Amino acid sequence: MEITWYGHSCFRVTERGMPTVVADPYDHASVGYKPLKLKGDIVTVSHDAPGHNFANGVKGSQWQLRGPGEYEIGGVFITAVPMREGSEERNIVFVFDYDGVSVAHLGDMQKPPTQTQIETIGNVDVLLVPVGGGNALSAGKAAEVVAMIEPGIVVPMHYKTNGSTLKLNPVKPFLQDMGVTDEKAEPSLKIAKANVPSETRVVVLEASQ
Repeated sequence: MEITWYGHSCFRVTERGMPTVVADPYDHASVGYKPLKLKGDIVTVSHDAPGHNFANGVKGSQWQLRGPGEYEIGGVFITAVPMREGSEERNIVFVFDYDGVSVAHLGDMQKPPTQTQIETIGNVDVLLVPVGGGNALSAGKAAEVVAMIEPGIVVPMHYKTNGSTLKLNPVKPFLQDMGVTDEKAEPSLKIAKANVPSETRVVVLEASQ
C-alpha cells in the first residue's frame, strides 16, 4: 500500500489490483494550493466544506462516500464513523482496510473521540490526524488522540505549509508533543502488514503538488 499526501487533509491510498481511495479532496481556491490533478475510484468526504468536499476534482471516481455506514468496494472495506460535536453530526472518520492494513482518516475531528467511537474505529495501523488547529484538533489534542487510538504509524495533516493560505499552526508543536526531533519529510508512505511498527512512529509526508 502507498499513501500520498496532497496537502491539507487530502490523501490518496493505492494498492495494486484494488480500488484507489482519495480522501477529502479540496477546492484549491479555498486552501491556496495548485489545482488537484488526481485520479481515483473512491472519494470520501469527511464533511461538507470546500477544503474537504471537492469530489469533482478527482477524475474517474465511481463512488462518493459522504455518510456513515459500512462499505465493501472491490475488496476494500470502509467503515465511516460519525463524530458528534454536541448535538450536531459534523464530521465522519473513514477507516480503509486493504488486505488487513487499516488506515483511519480523522477528517476535521475537533475533540477526542469517546470510548464507543474508538471501539467502532477499531484497530488502526496508520492514523491520518489533523494537528494544526483551526476547526480541528490542536497539537496537544492530536497527541492525546494518538495515545488513545495507539496506531502503528501517525501521519500529521491539516497544518500550515508553504502555499497554504489557511490560518493553521505548523506541524512542529505536534512533533514536539510526540517527542520527534527529526522533521525530515518523506515523499510517500509505503506500508505492508508485516512492517507496521509495534510502537507508534510519526511519519511526516511532503505535500505532493
